[in-house]
Amino acid sequence: MSAKPVRWMMTGAGKPIVAMEFEIGKLGPDEVLVEIAGCGVCHTDLGYYYDGVRTKHALPLTLGHEISGRVIDAGADVLSYIDRAVIIPAVIPCGHCDVCLRGKATICPNQKMPGNDIHGGFATHIIVPARGLCVVDENRLAAAGIELADLSVIADAVTTPYQAVVQAGVTTGDLVVVNGVGGVGGYAAQIAAALGGIVIAIDLSDEKLAAMKGQGASLSLNAKQMTPRDIKAAIQSFAKERGLRQTEWIIFECSGTRAGQETAFSLLNHGATLAVVGFTMDKVEVRLSNLMAYHARAIGNWGCPPDLYPDVLELVLNGRVKVTSFIEKHPLSEINHVFEVAHAGALKRRAVLVPAS
Repeated sequence: MSAKPVRWMMTGAGKPIVAMEFEIGKLGPDEVLVEIAGCGVCHTDLGYYYDGVRTKHALPLTLGHEISGRVIDAGADVLSYIDRAVIIPAVIPCGHCDVCLRGKATICPNQKMPGNDIHGGFATHIIVPARGLCVVDENRLAAAGIELADLSVIADAVTTPYQAVVQAGVTTGDLVVVNGVGGVGGYAAQIAAALGGIVIAIDLSDEKLAAMKGQGASLSLNAKQMTPRDIKAAIQSFAKERGLRQTEWIIFECSGTRAGQETAFSLLNHGATLAVVGFTMDKVEVRLSNLMAYHARAIGNWGCPPDLYPDVLELVLNGRVKVTSFIEKHPLSEINHVFEVAHAGALKRRAVLVPAS
């Protein structure tokens, strides 16, 4: 390693993120050193930086949890990972506690989230446990015309909705509503369609809705121009025309806004499933008794177990889920500007920050 590794550090809410050199130190026996290819900018990062959402690790801290790169060094027990291209899970469970052993890794009390529990991916290098790393077949990557940096978004923007879709039980012929199709929601729509769902996309942006044409959405609705009652009526009409069930809709709330969450809740019908994927600090007013009256269910979704990552990577490598057309790459040195533009809602695609080579 010729130049010293650098982290771009958040020192306080809204304060300029600054580059700081750091020492690698000795790796633990189960740790790897990853040279970062790219790190995606997530709504969660903006929440930490702008909205007062607290990180578990005290500031200063390097944000970023959507990370891909190459292992360039490893501890004694995980030497086989050296020189492997990898995706780092956005949430790394310990693998040996009670909940992990019972298949509930996403609620592991010992989990490590880069950019929250430990230093994250807005850096040239990162040290992480080897557990859960998703190894990438670079021959297939090249054949698909995808760069390693492009895969960074798999670590949250793609795997999180994948778990949501699997957890909700989407199968062939299900009517699926995705509320908010920018970022995570766009991938939720693609994944649900890939698994056989008939997808209805809802958003406030005609541009985002247009991007989903041919990418999984069978119907697009602009919520800015409709009331929740109008939206539900339009979906009912679509279901009738297509011969789909008027019950058991599967609704993914991906907007991460109060209005979006209230709209999504209003779409409940008999036997429906509401999967909350987006996050907001705002409080929402809903009538919980609708869950009882409709015999519906509402489920949350935190990250994705690392053991599901290979399935998601396969969807991307075989072209059933597109990533490159939904991202835009920027130099890591432009992090402050990119955060500002992302926070203003001015980005057309999900930003991936790439360290200088």
